[in-house]
Amino acid sequence: MTEVTDGRRLKGERRRRAIVDAALRIVAREGVGAVTHRNVAREAGVPPASIAYYFDGIDDLLVASLLDSCNGLVEQIMAVREEVTDNAQWPRAVAELLVRMIRDHRERTLGEYELYLLAARRPALRPAARRWIELIRGSINNGQGGDDPVITAFIAGMDGLLLQALIADESPEVDDLEPVLRFLMHPYDYLGAQPSA
Repeated sequence: MTEVTDGRRLKGERRRRAIVDAALRIVAREGVGAVTHRNVAREAGVPPASIAYYFDGIDDLLVASLLDSCNGLVEQIMAVREEVTDNAQWPRAVAELLVRMIRDHRERTLGEYELYLLAARRPALRPAARRWIELIRGSINNGQGGDDPVITAFIAGMDGLLLQALIADESPEVDDLEPVLRFLMHPYDYLGAQPSA
């Protein structure tokens, strides 16, 4: 009996995952307004009733998509963190990550930011959007955090760089982003000053 239950659970998890992925693809390709039960079902290859079975409504589906994006970004940051052996390497490593997000996953990044910005208009999405910030904040400095204004500036700067890259005619190069990220991550070093006590 356990095998049957586990098989159904696995099938349900796969179907739910397909629905979330389909919603994000639609947002990236056509915008949030195109996320309907019918469109998501067609994109995911599932019956339309599946959307209502797994999600209370479109906002619930959008929240799940945004949270999934948050988790994906944190996984990418964690992978970078495993590669970085010295704090001085962080700016270049993050610049490489941002360039990959724009070049290799542009549509997904566009969809994620559309959902992120939609939280300003849809209160149901706000906790998920804030979760995005909390997850990034928690993954900085090996989970130790750091100087709060510096982390806040870094997160805002990373968002700004990605948004600017999404509207640019050409994708930025790593060498374009690295100095900006170096300043955001190590402002006191960059300015040759120390914070006042």
